[in-house]
Amino acid sequence: MGSLVDSRVWTDYNAAQARRSVRQLCLDAMALAGPGHGRQAIDLGCGAGKETLAMLNDGWRVYAVDSLPDTRERMLATVPAALAGQLSVEVSPFEDLGSLPEADLIHAGYSLPFIHPGRFGRVWRMTQASLGGGGVIAVNLFGDRDSWADVPEWNFHTEAEARQLFESLEILKFEVFDADGQSFRGPKHWHIFDVIGRRP
Repeated sequence: MGSLVDSRVWTDYNAAQARRSVRQLCLDAMALAGPGHGRQAIDLGCGAGKETLAMLNDGWRVYAVDSLPDTRERMLATVPAALAGQLSVEVSPFEDLGSLPEADLIHAGYSLPFIHPGRFGRVWRMTQASLGGGGVIAVNLFGDRDSWADVPEWNFHTEAEARQLFESLEILKFEVFDADGQSFRGPKHWHIFDVIGRRP
């Protein structure tokens, strides 16, 4: 398999992800945020569209972002026509976005770690600026003991650093996974922080 930087790898990954369930982190965030009722959500790294569709089904308007060229076509093939009017799709790397719409729910499932560490801070500040009062943000972050931590183009955090990112938010969930497991590329050691925060 080629590098994860290769868009072909991500295309294959998304095809495999289409068969999985909605991730628990997203379900927990939706439960904490409450019903959508037409409110705005953001899905950063919408990938196969599983979480985007779950939010749409719960009544959210969703701004879905991904850098793969076929994102728009993939999302429109995933989302029923009756919900398409609630969906906005942005095909762009996060680093190239000028801003995000104000939102009451932000989900970034296994996407933020793949931002270059020199650009992560700006993207993180952009997400914080878009989160409205009472809004909920849910993210996966990679820890410094992850077996991919030697990849210089990606970002990794100690637990203290991960907690510091949420210093202006109320932490509702902070779970650590630190164990061997499988990835799309084969066996690896996972060190992940699953975090949900709320804007006071």
